[in-house]
Amino acid sequence: MAAQPNALLSVSDKTGVVDLARVLVETHGFRLISSGGTAQALQAAGLPVTKVSEFTGAPEMLGGRVKTLHPRIHGGILGRFDVDADEMTAHGLEPIELVVVNLYPFAETIAREGVTLAEAIENIDIGGPTLLRAAAKNHAYVSVLCQPDQYEGYLAQRASGTLDLPFRRRLAQAAFAHTQAYDEAIATYLAEDAADFTVRGQLHQTLRYGENPHQRAAWYATAAGGWTTATQVQGKELSYNNLLDLEAAGRSRRPLSGTSRRR
Repeated sequence: MAAQPNALLSVSDKTGVVDLARVLVETHGFRLISSGGTAQALQAAGLPVTKVSEFTGAPEMLGGRVKTLHPRIHGGILGRFDVDADEMTAHGLEPIELVVVNLYPFAETIAREGVTLAEAIENIDIGGPTLLRAAAKNHAYVSVLCQPDQYEGYLAQRASGTLDLPFRRRLAQAAFAHTQAYDEAIATYLAEDAADFTVRGQLHQTLRYGENPHQRAAWYATAAGGWTTATQVQGKELSYNNLLDLEAAGRSRRPLSGTSRRR
């Protein structure tokens, strides 16, 4: 391990990233490696940042399409800090202990009315999924955070000294699930006549019952908006049939932004 641990931060959703970075620097002594808007947000908060181009010695290229795709980045993430120590030293690779990445907002982009194919293509993240997959593969040595709601748990585990392999494996699984859902969204969008498709979503709420009282049901949201933004002010826990009625009533008046799936 390096004398000073390295953390790579590159996020589209910057919720909580400054607070995370501050604790990493002030409590745990990390060096922050970042680029683009994330680096600007951290610098604006008064935090020391090493830009990716400074760390790699290579400039950003192709309008920002190539930033983190560099051996010093991926060697630092994929290196097994004990097994590969001599080779890492020979190639000047510094271990990167923490990767904090979330991806370009592809689903949000294609949900906008009138979005063009060119706009959608530019919101296909390449470096982000590569970083997540590399860190997740090497989770025996590296922690990977792909959602802001993971930050607090990570810091708690680190502070308590329980940042162990089972915890890092759970983070790795979440990262692979995240990139899988991202790729599925892209593949579905680009398919002109798909014979097969997969729908993925996040659990929004368990339901009182399904179409019939003996059936279990849950509400999964596949995009922001729609009924997920509504607030229930009274009454029993929602059932599947309640949601069908809401959807039918809403569509009879006007289309809703966002989509949801129920099962």
